[in-house]
Amino acid sequence: MAGIEFIGGEKGGVGKSVLARVIAQYCIDKGQRFIGFDTDRSHATFLRFYGDFAAHTIVDDFASLDHIAEAITSEPERRVLVDLAAQTMPALGRWLDDSGVLPLLAEHGIPVRYWHVMDDGMDSISLLEKLLNTYGDTMRIVVVLNHGRGGNFANFHASKAKTLAIQRGAAMIELRELHDAAMRKIDLHATSFWAAINRRGAEQSLGMLERQRVKVWLARAYSDLATILG
Repeated sequence: MAGIEFIGGEKGGVGKSVLARVIAQYCIDKGQRFIGFDTDRSHATFLRFYGDFAAHTIVDDFASLDHIAEAITSEPERRVLVDLAAQTMPALGRWLDDSGVLPLLAEHGIPVRYWHVMDDGMDSISLLEKLLNTYGDTMRIVVVLNHGRGGNFANFHASKAKTLAIQRGAAMIELRELHDAAMRKIDLHATSFWAAINRRGAEQSLGMLERQRVKVWLARAYSDLATILG
């Protein structure tokens, strides 16, 4: 049984969609079946890169969000990835609480995990503490320190939020920084990570060493993801 993976962090620009894309590519490369949902009305980055596997959902529409729960209960072996836009937790929380989603999924033995993607700012730390106090006992929490959005996480390591995360049994991983030029090219051409590594000769292709850098970066990310996703 796979479960639901909410990829969020509430703050804009912390790399939520990058992580969603990495997890999607991980599932593809590992032969794990999945379906994705993109809640971003303006950019829909996850849907743009992995449109064959994803659909749009409206986070403040209960009927639209219901498709997330229906997707996992109809096919429990298929992982459900939800790329959350910034500032969607209030609407998502209303759906979770008013619909009794978490107790219902628990009854069916379906795990729910929330990936809190962070930069190195204090607001990410505060948002994590709020998440842990609200859902730390009902959802599995993964703290993702995104080095592509911050290079100094000393404040986090010294924070009450980290202590609370440890107390609540949260997992912690670090998403390393991909070389900026390679990431810009991937984003510019809406290229999947597989295509970035394997596509050659086309105008949008990466250079030989750029492809190698993506390959190394992705392998390191997969090593961390494997400890959580199997």
